[in-house]
Amino acid sequence: MSSKINLFDLTLDSLTSLITGWGFEPYRARQVWRWLYQHHASDFSVMANLPQNLRESLDAETTPGALKVVSSVQSFDGETRKLALELADGQIIETVLMRYEGVRRTACVSTQAGCAMGCVFCATGQMGFARHLSPGEIVEQAMHVSRLLAQEQQRLSNIVLMGMGEPFHNYDNTLEAIRRMMDEEGLNIGQRHLTVSTVGIAPAIRRFADEQLQVRLAISLHAATNEARSALLPINRRYPLNDLMDAVRYYIRTTNRRVTFEWALIAGKNDTPEEAHRLGQLLQGLLCHVNMIPLNPTQAYQGQPSDMARVSAFVNILEDYNIPATVRVRRGIDVNAGCGQLKAALIASQ
Repeated sequence: MSSKINLFDLTLDSLTSLITGWGFEPYRARQVWRWLYQHHASDFSVMANLPQNLRESLDAETTPGALKVVSSVQSFDGETRKLALELADGQIIETVLMRYEGVRRTACVSTQAGCAMGCVFCATGQMGFARHLSPGEIVEQAMHVSRLLAQEQQRLSNIVLMGMGEPFHNYDNTLEAIRRMMDEEGLNIGQRHLTVSTVGIAPAIRRFADEQLQVRLAISLHAATNEARSALLPINRRYPLNDLMDAVRYYIRTTNRRVTFEWALIAGKNDTPEEAHRLGQLLQGLLCHVNMIPLNPTQAYQGQPSDMARVSAFVNILEDYNIPATVRVRRGIDVNAGCGQLKAALIASQ
């Protein structure tokens, strides 16, 4: 494991302290920052406006990134690419690039190696928790995607923190990474083009509301009763629906922002008309939107995705409650694009 400093783990202030400590002018730190974030530099030799002795010091003491691509697979339609990235300690995480019509190019990044939440249908939840990612490890995933797009004369437009892990379980590092992503001289992603997805840690939702950011919030719901939700998402036993919905209402009151609820449609489990009515009653009157997507199957969970007839009937019932819902196309099934699936496949092949 390298003892060098990963530059993506430094704030601009800490990078400035490092460089001035070597005897260089403070403005040199901003030059390095721009090379990293705006010019996608992965080698100090290309940083042409830096003096040679600074480049030598950087090369000796730091590294412009610590994540190594161990697998890169693209879907047959060319719209989804999934990366398996190895951390400095050998842990593997996943990052996904999703291309949409027009100019929207989205990176789905991880915030933890593994996950402690134990959601039964999620490949990451099935493998358990290893550790939190640092802010730099979170940001560097987006940089990998940004470099890929730059090679095609395209730009990263959106980031979703929906990959491996629970962002609010790693709250401080996640928020630092978000602020780095928003930095106008960094990745320069607009706040409304960033989304954080949580399984529903109620106190963290309230804390996030108080940050007064315009970052989007998505909540993995998947069931509208405590019994059914606890069976799918164990976190519901600690923060049951009443607590979760109170936190959601606080978030909406505080930010005046719409909340997105994620709903993985599982055949015969949560795609029935009865469950649609329960969901409608739970969310009626809230400033919200429901994202529905047929389940991405995993080896350790027997559930199957709903067929489109049941999906359409479910959406029609929500419309009766004036709850907007969008049915999302499953992305990257042929490249194991569901959270944790590529890592699980890599482990199984070893």
